[in-house]
Amino acid sequence: MKRILILGSVIGAGLLAMAVAGQQEPQRAGGFTFPPLGSIEKVADNLYRIPGAGGNSAVWVRGDGVLLVDTKLPGNGQGLIDQIRSVTDKPVTHIVNTHTHPDHTGSNEQFPANVEIIVQENARASMEKMDNFKVAAGKVGLPDRTYKDRLTLFSGKEAVDLYYFGPAHTNGDTLVVFRNARVMHTGDLFAMKGLPLIDTNNGGSGLAYGETIGKAVAGIRNVDRVIVGHADMMRWQDFVDYGEFNSLLVQHARASLAAGKSPEQAMMDFKPPAKFAGYNLTPVRGGPGMNIAGLYAELKK
Repeated sequence: MKRILILGSVIGAGLLAMAVAGQQEPQRAGGFTFPPLGSIEKVADNLYRIPGAGGNSAVWVRGDGVLLVDTKLPGNGQGLIDQIRSVTDKPVTHIVNTHTHPDHTGSNEQFPANVEIIVQENARASMEKMDNFKVAAGKVGLPDRTYKDRLTLFSGKEAVDLYYFGPAHTNGDTLVVFRNARVMHTGDLFAMKGLPLIDTNNGGSGLAYGETIGKAVAGIRNVDRVIVGHADMMRWQDFVDYGEFNSLLVQHARASLAAGKSPEQAMMDFKPPAKFAGYNLTPVRGGPGMNIAGLYAELKK
């Protein structure tokens, strides 16, 4: 698939203005406000994180190029390139999108034609339904390559493993493991410490959430730290705990539904163990009972 080359000297003035604005001001999308594009931060040897303007991006510097994980909201392609160029002069050769949402895929089409975009196969199907990927200019940002359950990119110390363990945030959530750095990028499968956003329109499942993370915990080894979707760096144990948190939420929803409680009451009554004291229990969207309401709907099917 050919992408329009709009970076560097040939980028249009309007898109350049968007990219610059995206670095300087908060951006809004889908009812959320995202902080401006941040500065690149070193995570480990050859691995970096770029926060802001959507989901956290990861930058993996290899011998002959750069793997970029997630391209943020639209208009941030040049800003990402500028940040990457501050640590290496190697070109971006591969992009992995952790899932379909525009704060993680929005600037795909702003990269050159020889950049390979890779996603889980369900994520591609979801991306094809999005309005911005239906127009000619957006179609060039669709993935070139998909995988089903696992895919390894590169070899030796540069190896990167992509994993899919089942539905959670969406039905196409990729976990990206940088083997030599012992770091994993979770995308929004683990966005932050708090109630998850479940995108049922794209196959997400609150019932499966904890189970999916449990499979990941059992199937992935030798990871110490985690780049999450929308927060600072965390530890592997935080990811393990997040699986437990979501499983406890499902157990609570089952008991509350059986007791005839409304979603709002059930949400108010949810009191997880002290280890989760720092979690944000305010539903992401849809009112005070949204997470429980979604679980009720799944349980009633």
